[in-house]
Amino acid sequence: MARAMFEYTKTVLKKVSFDATLFCREVEKAVKRLLPYELEELRIFINSLVQQNPELNQCLIYLKP
Repeated sequence: MARAMFEYTKTVLKKVSFDATLFCREVEKAVKRLLPYELEELRIFINSLVQQNPELNQCLIYLKP
């Protein structure tokens, strides 16, 4: 079940990556929903999206190291 939530979160983040505000909101939700080890995977995934859309960089503050 948890893995399904992670995959769903990735799908949603891909779809809202056109708007930094929506993207940040979804990242906040993901941080509350996902397990700690999934957050590290999410950080890697978001870094790959940030390389394509640099304006999404502001959302990394929600993924504290």
